Amino acid sequence: MSKAKAKGPQPQGTGLYRPESIRDVAESLGIANLPDAVASALASDVEYRIHQVIEESSRFTRHARRTTMTTSDVDQALRVMNIEPLYGHSPHNPPTFRRALPYPHVPAAGTVYFVEDEEIDFDRVLREEKIPLPKPTSWTAHWLAVEGVQPLVPENPPAIPRDTEPDATHVGKVASPPRTGTAAGGTTFPPTPPSPPRGGASYAAKKQQQQLVKQVLSRELQLYYTRLTTSLLPPGDYVKRTAALSSLRNDAGLQTLLPYLVKWVGDGVVGVLKDPSPSEGEGKVLEVLLDVIAALLDNTTLFVEPYLHQLLPPLLSILLHASLPSSSAQHLRTSAAQTLSHLLTQHATTYPSLAPRIMKTLLLALLAPKKSRGTREGAVRGLVGVGKEAVRKGLVEGGGAKVIGEELSRGESEGVVSAVMDGLGLLHGLASQPRALDPSNEHDAKTISELRSTLGDFFAERFMVDADWAWGVLHGVEGADS
Repeated sequence: MSKAKAKGPQPQGTGLYRPESIRDVAESLGIANLPDAVASALASDVEYRIHQVIEESSRFTRHARRTTMTTSDVDQALRVMNIEPLYGHSPHNPPTFRRALPYPHVPAAGTVYFVEDEEIDFDRVLREEKIPLPKPTSWTAHWLAVEGVQPLVPENPPAIPRDTEPDATHVGKVASPPRTGTAAGGTTFPPTPPSPPRGGASYAAKKQQQQLVKQVLSRELQLYYTRLTTSLLPPGDYVKRTAALSSLRNDAGLQTLLPYLVKWVGDGVVGVLKDPSPSEGEGKVLEVLLDVIAALLDNTTLFVEPYLHQLLPPLLSILLHASLPSSSAQHLRTSAAQTLSHLLTQHATTYPSLAPRIMKTLLLALLAPKKSRGTREGAVRGLVGVGKEAVRKGLVEGGGAKVIGEELSRGESEGVVSAVMDGLGLLHGLASQPRALDPSNEHDAKTISELRSTLGDFFAERFMVDADWAWGVLHGVEGADS
């Protein structure tokens, strides 16, 4: 076997990055006489690192759909490689390189490029006008419209004043409901109906500040409105009416239609009650409209609170109207009272003054002279819907039962009597083993006298059968023995 020839040192390949550059950097750091092998190895490593940075930078260039690499691509590549980027280089203001003149006494030196620095004259800069920096970008929130009214804030466009104001003779008139066109889906709808107008200078000033925002309904909502109203009125097909009420009670996305439905209900009630003697068919119309109000209140996706002042007039009108159809008067007033109770249960906490205002209206209808029996019956059923304290203030403390009893003759048992007994039964129920009042007993005689002075002779006779019932209604306790 021949001996292997000893391998001598292999010559280092020269790349793009010269070892002379490594020696220059080493001499600037105070390292002299750097060996050629070390300088060549460092030059190869630097060239490899530069290739690595350029390759990573080219990815950003390709992803940016560009063909020219910018300094921002290099900065992003350095950040990805967890290397601190080079500061002072902007892609919007690239540096300008100029070629230096050749050195005559060093002909072997290559071409030298340098970055030209602009000379700044401080005297000229100080004399120039200072340009203030613009404010940084910021975000803020404001109300575009609140329930159809555009607030007058600087962010919103200025309100356009109206040329003419509505005539005072038309104030208070109710606009007609939206009418259907020739096509099924071609219904034309008015803008969102505002609250009923009121007179006075303060209202006129407020009206100038609040401009209504018109609302355009989609074709689907217009078609839905047309089919819904035609399914409900006139009352004929029970299946369609039940499906329409179920849709109102459960469907979401009806908030835009809510003002139109509220106005349609109000106009329908006004149209029926304008007749001094409504027919049985008109009584069924009122039943459907009451069901619509109840369905709107049951729908948890609707924001009904802004329209309570438009829902209460139809309810109270049905409740206190003097001449409802005889066959359905009691049922209509009972349904209206139940709907009123449901409305107060949902919204009395949010509006604490709502129940007292309604109770004041009902007490006025109950205690005012020359009111019809139908109005007084509706007032009593309305007080029952408001609550126990309203019944006590109206029938017992206010003397409403006595006022009604004085207008009735002995033996009558029509709807108003039933309403009063239901209200008094709400205050205190019958005992399981009733004990009749005994006029010969001093305590019972005193209770009988108090019954006649508080409830009147008509209703006092009905409480003679149960002493505990009479005592509980008068004093709000469980019984005479309590």
